[in-house]
Amino acid sequence: MRINKFLAEQGIASRRGADEIVAEGRVTVNGKLATPGTNVELSDTVMLDGKILSHKVKYEYYLLYKPKGCVCTVRDERTETPRKTVMDFLPENAGKVFPVGRLDYNTEGLLILTNDGELAYRLTAPQSEIPKTYLVRVEGAITPVQLNRLRAGVEIEKGVITKKCKVNVVETDKKYTKLHVVLTEGKNREIRKMFAAVGKEVAFLKRIKIGELTLSGLDRAEVRRLTQEEIFYLKNL
Repeated sequence: MRINKFLAEQGIASRRGADEIVAEGRVTVNGKLATPGTNVELSDTVMLDGKILSHKVKYEYYLLYKPKGCVCTVRDERTETPRKTVMDFLPENAGKVFPVGRLDYNTEGLLILTNDGELAYRLTAPQSEIPKTYLVRVEGAITPVQLNRLRAGVEIEKGVITKKCKVNVVETDKKYTKLHVVLTEGKNREIRKMFAAVGKEVAFLKRIKIGELTLSGLDRAEVRRLTQEEIFYLKNL
């Protein structure tokens, strides 16, 4: 298997993060510096920062109700004043897992953490088109024209247009509007940029579903292991 997939399955990082680790020259295979194209066999000796990595991996899967005010990363890049990360909510006996995808600092909701690189790739790869549902609140009313623009796809950056998506109003009055938005892609701060493109600022954002997996039974900042049935479901989405 490719070196980035091997590192992802070790729970070191996502495939993209693994590529960065390899590019930094921190990985060797049989004593030779690894490159992004390096393949790993069962008989190979793989070392990260001078430590041997085992080929045997025990997969772990967690579901976290991410609260606002923390970052979706293993460690915060801000070294002077590091912020709380999603890893701070895991039990002490949790293995080396990483967050699958990201919710920004001020967004809350459903987040999966695992060391299963294959599942992480399936859930985040654009071609998988895994539906993810968000609860969005904006100030004031939203017009049919704005809704139709969001559903059809809007330009959120120069030359970057979002895919068609489902947007439905679930509650509204003169002061605010709540909506459900279902995306099958995961661009950076996509929903906030989508609504900004139609002249609305997102006041509250929460991911409530991945496929049909929900936050049922969890309060903010609570975490639990996924059941075998849930793991099977996600792998077959």
